[in-house]
Amino acid sequence: MANRGPSYGLSREVQEKIEQKYDPELESRLVNWIIVQCGEQIEHPPPGRQHFQSWLMDGTLLCKLINSLHPKGNEPIAKISESKMAFKQMEQISQFLKAAEIYGVRTTDIFQTVDLWEGKDMAAVQRTLMALGSLAVTKDDGCYKGDPSWFHRKAQQNRRGFSEEQLRQGQNVIGLQMGSNKGASQSGMTGYGMPRQII
Repeated sequence: MANRGPSYGLSREVQEKIEQKYDPELESRLVNWIIVQCGEQIEHPPPGRQHFQSWLMDGTLLCKLINSLHPKGNEPIAKISESKMAFKQMEQISQFLKAAEIYGVRTTDIFQTVDLWEGKDMAAVQRTLMALGSLAVTKDDGCYKGDPSWFHRKAQQNRRGFSEEQLRQGQNVIGLQMGSNKGASQSGMTGYGMPRQII
């Protein structure tokens, strides 16, 4: 983590709100999935936000994870470095993020590199991994390993086809959200410019 002092005031309140979004149960599910998906002898981290962050911080596990979701020989990240240099580790995190976006994770679901590297928003890291897992389960291309119930299957396209006659009939209907003119009249209204009648 970066060497920075404690935050105070509004900054502290904002950071506390961000930290409240972190889900320890989700953390254990994600850790189990990463270990099963990567299929290697990966050490299980102790529970807790800081341990989860330090476990993923160098980017090697994330790169192995995204590579394991692709068929052999078609991995998006060719070389995974186990370097201890900060800029190399941050570069690997950003490679994972690019590969995740290409895989199909929406840009709004992707965390920033500093969210993981500095531990600013570990809940965003969890959201990205959840979106990636849901996408892998939905694709169902044989690369996903683990329990399918760990993630929600995303809704698939459900196109509807209407005949020309049905489309023509729909043009004659006034939707209720546009309001209704039944029972509307101007009786009892005075003309413009006349004084109001008070009795």
